[in-house]
Amino acid sequence: MSDVIIDLHSDDYFMGEALRQAAKAYEKGEVPVGAVVVREGRIIARAFNQVETLKDATAHAEMLALTQAENAVGDWRLTDCTLYVTKEPCPMCAGAIVHTRLARVVFGAGDPKGGAAGGALNLLQFPTLNHRCEITSGVRLEECRGLLRQFFAEQRTAKEKKNGAPSE
Repeated sequence: MSDVIIDLHSDDYFMGEALRQAAKAYEKGEVPVGAVVVREGRIIARAFNQVETLKDATAHAEMLALTQAENAVGDWRLTDCTLYVTKEPCPMCAGAIVHTRLARVVFGAGDPKGGAAGGALNLLQFPTLNHRCEITSGVRLEECRGLLRQFFAEQRTAKEKKNGAPSE
């Protein structure tokens, strides 16, 4: 098998597509995380967080994108696909990523408290699991992080106003 050549410019482009999905989540009052799945240089799935909209704790951008990608490929195995996601996957999403056997995961903002791709733990490369993914982190980091920070700052301000606390 020949070595895969990673085009970092493509990483920027596809993360931009994931950021567009994150912006859709933001507009709907969802935590702004977006994801796209790429196969052979083409996007085969796009999704954003819809936990609140669907009242479903599993409706993370990654989970929704994986399901779409499986449908596009016609198989649950996504061995020749790359997932681009604006925030480091959580343990639930990382488990699904391992089970679908994604080749590679690219994310923007890390999550040192709850991330499962090297932040709090690394399920994507856990030695005893049957599959390990290549990981690229920090792609368009400032944009990904900035969107999350802005969203949560607005959430805190809205909560303070609702509770009558000063907004400073």
